[in-house]
Amino acid sequence: MSMLARYLAVQVLAASGFVLLGLLVLFAFFDVIQELGSLGRNNYGLGQAVIVVLLSIPGHLYEILPVAALIGTLFAVSRLVGNSEYAVMRVSGLSSWRVAGYFGVIGVLLSLLLLLLGEYVAPWSEQAAQRFKLSATRSVVAQQFRSGLWVKDGSTFINVREVMPDSTLRGIEIYGFDGEGRLGWIRAAREANWRGGQTWNLQDVMETHFSADGLRAVRTDSQAWESVLTPDILSVLLVAPEKMSARTLWRYIAHLKANNQKSSRYEVALWAKFVNPFVIPIMMLIAMPFAIQGPRTGGTSSKIFLGILAGLGFHLLSRLFGHLGLLNDWPAPAVAMLPLLIFLGFALAGIRWVDRR
Repeated sequence: MSMLARYLAVQVLAASGFVLLGLLVLFAFFDVIQELGSLGRNNYGLGQAVIVVLLSIPGHLYEILPVAALIGTLFAVSRLVGNSEYAVMRVSGLSSWRVAGYFGVIGVLLSLLLLLLGEYVAPWSEQAAQRFKLSATRSVVAQQFRSGLWVKDGSTFINVREVMPDSTLRGIEIYGFDGEGRLGWIRAAREANWRGGQTWNLQDVMETHFSADGLRAVRTDSQAWESVLTPDILSVLLVAPEKMSARTLWRYIAHLKANNQKSSRYEVALWAKFVNPFVIPIMMLIAMPFAIQGPRTGGTSSKIFLGILAGLGFHLLSRLFGHLGLLNDWPAPAVAMLPLLIFLGFALAGIRWVDRR
C-alpha cells in the first residue's frame, strides 16, 4: 500500500472510529433509559441494567458500523477537500477511481471484520443479555399462546408451557400421531433438561398409549427424549432473526422445511447476514460524490447531511425490499442483494460524474 493510500486510510478510519464511539455512547444512553423501566423487578437493579447494556454493545456495533463508515468518510474527505489536500492529490495524478479503489479495499476489510462480529460475537452477546435480564427478573422466555409454545417435530406435536432462560422446559406435552393421522400416544412431563446430542431428560413422565384394546398409562421418574428441538432453535425466541448467527439460522430453516413450514423470513435474514456487511464499502463510495465537491457547493455539515440521507435511503429501500419479498415470496438472494446492487450503481455513477468535472 502506498503512502498516499495509508494516509487516506488513517484519515477515514480515525474519523469513522470517532463517529462510531459517539454513536455507541448515544445508543448505550438510550438503552439505559429503556432499562430504567425494569428496575425494581425482583433482583433487577442498576448493576444488572448496566451489564445488560454492556452486553448489547456488540449488537449495536454490528448495526451502526456502516453508518459510522459513511459519516466518517464524508467528514474525512470533506476536510481534505476543504484544506485543498485533495486538490493537490488530483494534480499529482490521483484519480477519483483510484481513491474509490482505496476506499473499496478499506471497506471490504471492515466488512470481513463485521462479518465475524455478526456471526460469533453479536448473537452470543444478544442472547446473553436477554438471558441475564430474564433470569434477574425471573421471567419466562416464551409463552406465545395461552396454552404455551407449540412446535411440530416430524409426526409429533410438542406443547411447552414455559421456556426458561436456561433453556429448561416446563409443562411439556408431546402428541404422537401414526401415518394415518390418528393420535397414538401422549407423553406429559413436568420438566425437561438439555443433555446434548439432541437429547432431553424428561422428569416425572406420564405416557399414555391409545389402541383398539383401550388405554395404557405408564409413569416413570425420568426418561430420555430425542428431538430436533434444541437450545439453538429455542434461541429464536430470544433474538430477532436479523441478530441470529448464520449457523443458527441455517439449522432453524432446515427444521422449518423438514416440517413443511414457511421459512421465507429466516432465509432473507440468512442471506442478509452475508450481504449486509458489504454495505460498508458501498456507503464509503456513496460518500465520495458528496464529499469531494468544491467548498463553494456547501459546508461539511450540509455534505454530511446529504450523505446521511443517502444512507437512510438505502436502509429504507432494504426494508421495503424485505417486506415486498416476504409478501410476494421473492427469492431470498434477490431480496438481500438488489438494494446493494442498486446503490452500488448510484455510487459508481456519482463517482463517474465527479471525475468528469
